[in-house]
Amino acid sequence: MPIHNTSNNDSMGETKIIQRFAEVGYQIHPDAVAMIEEYGAPDELIQNILASLNGSVLVVKPEHIKSRLPQPTYDVKVLSDTAPSTCVGNYEEFVGYFRDRYAKLSEILRGRISARPIESINLMERGREDVTVMGMVSTIRDTSSGHRLMELEDPTGTIPILFPNHKDVFDLSHRIFLDEVIGITGTLTNDGLLIANRIVWPDIPLKKNKQSKPKRNGEACYAVLISDTHVGSKTFLEDAWHQFIKWLNAAIGDDNQKALAKHVKYLIIAGDLVDGIGVYPNQEKELAISDIYEQYRAAATLLREVPPHIKIIISPGNHDAVRQAEPQPPLPKEITSTFPPNTTFVGNPSLVELNGALILIYHGRSLDDLIAALPGASYREPEKAMVEMLKRRHLAPTYGGKTTIIPGGTDHLIIDPVPDVLHCGHIHTVGISKYRGVTLVNSGTWQSQTEFQKSINLEPVPGRASLLDLNTMETSILKFYT
Repeated sequence: MPIHNTSNNDSMGETKIIQRFAEVGYQIHPDAVAMIEEYGAPDELIQNILASLNGSVLVVKPEHIKSRLPQPTYDVKVLSDTAPSTCVGNYEEFVGYFRDRYAKLSEILRGRISARPIESINLMERGREDVTVMGMVSTIRDTSSGHRLMELEDPTGTIPILFPNHKDVFDLSHRIFLDEVIGITGTLTNDGLLIANRIVWPDIPLKKNKQSKPKRNGEACYAVLISDTHVGSKTFLEDAWHQFIKWLNAAIGDDNQKALAKHVKYLIIAGDLVDGIGVYPNQEKELAISDIYEQYRAAATLLREVPPHIKIIISPGNHDAVRQAEPQPPLPKEITSTFPPNTTFVGNPSLVELNGALILIYHGRSLDDLIAALPGASYREPEKAMVEMLKRRHLAPTYGGKTTIIPGGTDHLIIDPVPDVLHCGHIHTVGISKYRGVTLVNSGTWQSQTEFQKSINLEPVPGRASLLDLNTMETSILKFYT
């Protein structure tokens, strides 16, 4: 199990801290210096310490520091969630859904490009350079001459766009999805065809404008990110799970590992808590528990072993007992009533704030569609497909495919605001990365390979937990199964 060390770039420096205390007649213990260095606002802390001493001691010790540190609270703030839907799937609801998607994504895109309505573009002088349009992709196909032809649509009209096979933009065009909102810059021909020179996605700003700032109060604070436990399956790795629980209770590992465990304040489970019933062909042959309610009762029993000071956050996935279409609501009360009181149930997707950090939780069903559509994408590297979600500012850019989406009046799958962390699962493999200031975590599974996974040649990476430092956003992987 790796040891994860924290670091703080806001450090004041040991020499300066000692000097500040020496200037007013105090010596300071090295452990006290270290505590001040870890604090995010050292000047403010030193002022508070000096005000409290009043010349009563000669040497400032750790106990004098602890008394002045603010006591942190570890609440779960649910910033956006998914409620039950009354959508019936009629024409008006589909129109409303796509209009909402276009309005929100085009607004984000306007921060990157200056585009005119398609209707006005069609009236412009032909042959002009650097014409920029913005819209939703309605069709895209290969031509008989080996080029790619796309139709882009906005509320004012449509325009055909050509990606010539001799230009660099041609290869990039193979990464365009139906139904996503993009910008295109190019040259307009006499017959109204736009020859593309550049593709622009909504994307994450290069210097992400922090919507929230993680707290740096001198107190170490970690979240553990997992998903796809699949309780109820014969392939659920119960022994590995109990090792994980022992670590959370600081009952195994060396002193450093036990110290890390004691600072875990949150456990996030990104869907597929149980294996479910009838999710894939012949699943009943692979179930250890064949009743869905019994599966959840077994999961609740396992989670009661989590230390009560750790807040548990559970979001559903495609194996859970909620609707399959996204966005998914939280698990129903007839299921959640058996879980420990330190559990919060949220929908899929949901945005939560933990210790000042924004965590976007999404089970990740659309990763199947993204990996199938993206050249070079692989289930072995799920984090690369997650980057494509951020570039498009949408968790499921293509409507349909394996990802069923409810066409309500609001598109709940748009990524706005920009999170500090995007946490997915579903793929059963592990991937960790960063993209423009956002930490990406796909947290693997607690289920060994099933017969169904063998049939599609999916090799899972089970028994892993991703440890996230909520002060630094650094991540490490803990192994509980080899």
